[in-house]
Amino acid sequence: MITFPKPDVEQFLRTFSIADFAVSPDEKHLVFSTNLSGKYNLWGMDLPNSFPYPLTSIDQSCQGLIYDKKSRFIIAGFDQDGNENTQFYGVPLNGGTMKEIVNHENTRNFMPKLSNDSKKLYYTTSRGNPSFLNSYCLDLESGQERLVLEGKDAATYLFGFSPDEETLLYYKHFANTYTLLYAKKGNEDILLTPPTEKQHTVNDGVFVSDSMIYLLTDYDSDFTYLASYNLETNKFCKVKELENESFTAITYSKENQLLYITSQKGVEDQLYEINLQNENWRNIPVPCSVINKLEVAASGTLYLFGMSATKPHNIYKNTGDEWVSLTKYTVPGVDSNELVEPDIITYPSFDGREIESLFFRAKNENDNGEVIFWPHGGPQAAERKFFRASFQFFLNNGYSIFAPNFRGSTGYGLEFMKMVEGDWGNGPRLDNVAGLDWLIDQRHVQKGNILLMGGSFGGYMALLLHGRHADYFKAVVDIFGPSNLFSFINSVPEDWKPVMDQWVGNPEKDKEKLIEFSPITYLESMIKPMLVIQGANDPRVVKEESDQIVQALKDKGRDVDYMLLENEGHGFSKKENEIAVYQKILSFLKRFTAVKEKV
Repeated sequence: MITFPKPDVEQFLRTFSIADFAVSPDEKHLVFSTNLSGKYNLWGMDLPNSFPYPLTSIDQSCQGLIYDKKSRFIIAGFDQDGNENTQFYGVPLNGGTMKEIVNHENTRNFMPKLSNDSKKLYYTTSRGNPSFLNSYCLDLESGQERLVLEGKDAATYLFGFSPDEETLLYYKHFANTYTLLYAKKGNEDILLTPPTEKQHTVNDGVFVSDSMIYLLTDYDSDFTYLASYNLETNKFCKVKELENESFTAITYSKENQLLYITSQKGVEDQLYEINLQNENWRNIPVPCSVINKLEVAASGTLYLFGMSATKPHNIYKNTGDEWVSLTKYTVPGVDSNELVEPDIITYPSFDGREIESLFFRAKNENDNGEVIFWPHGGPQAAERKFFRASFQFFLNNGYSIFAPNFRGSTGYGLEFMKMVEGDWGNGPRLDNVAGLDWLIDQRHVQKGNILLMGGSFGGYMALLLHGRHADYFKAVVDIFGPSNLFSFINSVPEDWKPVMDQWVGNPEKDKEKLIEFSPITYLESMIKPMLVIQGANDPRVVKEESDQIVQALKDKGRDVDYMLLENEGHGFSKKENEIAVYQKILSFLKRFTAVKEKV
C-alpha cells in the first residue's frame, strides 16, 4: 500500500477563484472570470458540458460581464493590473480577438447594460464628470452615443430600464448608508421611496412591467425589506420583511412571474422565492453559505455563484430541488476534513453591545497555540462564512484566527452599519479591543502574545491598534491599509470624494478627530515588528499610504519590512503574487511563533 505525505501547506494557496459569471439566454453557453491559469481570464463552457476552455489570454480580471440577448457575443470589462479603470470589449462566444467597445484612457466605466435588441449599450462612466458620473447610450452599429443621465449631487449609476426602454432606473450614492433609487421618464425624475429627512438605502430594484418596480430598501426600518412602487399611481408599498435579515439582491423571472431574493443574516445568506401571482413565499436551500450572484434563465433554471468557509467559489445549476455543481473548485490535493469551519461567537463590547465574530480554531494536530486577530476590511462589509484560502493556509500551519464583525459591519441593520461613519478610530477600535480582551479572558491567548493582521480598513485598524494598544501584540501585518486619513481622503477615486465627509470626516471641520484617528499620529508607540504589503496600482488606498508610514518607522529605527507589488491594485489578481505574499507573511509570523510542547 502506498502512503502519501501530508499535503504541502502551499497547496491551500493553490486554490483557484471565480470573480463573476454569466449564462447565455439560450443556456447553451456559460462564461466566467477565473484565475485557473494563475491569472484572471475569461473561460467558457458549452452547456450541458462542464469542461471549461479559455476565451481570453489578456491576464486581467473582469468587471462587468453580460451576454448579447440573442446569445451571439459577450460584453466584458477589464482594467489593467488592478487600476480599476475598466474598459468594455466585445468577446466572441468561443474566444479570439476582442473588439474595443468603450475605451477612454484614465476613465472608470461601470455596469454595462444591453438594450432588448442588443443594438445599444448603456453604461455609466467617470468621463466628463469624475465626481458624479454620467451615463450614456452607445449605438453599437453606428458608434454614436448620447448622454442619457447626468450625475449631480452624488455619484449616479444607471442600472436598469423598463421593458419598453422608456423609463430608466438609476440610483444616487450619497453614502454607503444613504442611497436613493429613481425612475427617469422623459424629463421627470421620480424618487421611489417616500420623501424623508432620515437617511436610508435602496440596495436593488427591478421592473416587472413598464409601470411596476420592486425594490429592496430599509426606508423607515433598520433592516432591508422588499417593497414595490407603481409609476401609474405613485404608490410605495412594503411587501415583505423578515426579522433581523437584510435583503441584498433581487432577480426577476418574467416567464414564471417569480422574484428571487437574496438575504443576509449575520455571517450567512438565504435565498427566497416569491410568486407574484399568489404572493406565496418560500425558502430555497442553497449549496453554500454566501451567495455572490444569482441568474435566472428564461426557462426558470437558477444559476448560482457562491461559497462557504470550507468550499471555494463554485457555480451551481438548479434543476427542481437539486443543485448541480458546474465547476469543481476545491483545495487541490487537500481532503475537506483538513479544512476548518468557524465557530460563531458573541462577546460584549465596551458599551454592552453584542459583537458577533467568527473564530477559526486550528485543528489539534496542527495547533501551535498562536492566534491571529483579523479586523475585516470595508469597513461597511463583514467577515462572513466565505472561503479564504489564506485563512485555511494559516490554520493548517497552526494559527487560529479570530475575526469580529465590529460596529459598521453589514448584516446587522442600518443603525449598526452607520456607527462607523465619522468614527473610524473610536467605536470600531474599542469593539476590537473588547474582542482582544475576550480572547484573553477565555484563555485562548495571553496579552502581548497576539498576532495582528488586516487588509484595507482592516489594515488601517491593524495600524491603529498597533499605535494605541501595542501591549496586546507581538507582531503586526498591514495589507494595503490607510495610514493617514488626511492623505487618504485626498487620494481616493474622484467618485468616492463626495461621500468622504460623512464616511470618514472633513479635513477642516473634523481636523482634530482625523488627527486622533490617523495611525500615523502614533508612531512613537508603534514598537512591535511589522510587515507592510502594498499594490503599486491601488486606486483606493494609494501607494503613498504605505510608503509614508514605512519610511517614518524606518527613520525611527523600527523593525518594519515592506513588500511592494508592482503589478497589483487593491487585492491580488495574480496567483503568484498571492502565494508570494502569504508565504512572506508566514515567514514573518514564524519569527514570533513559540514551539508548542507536545503532550
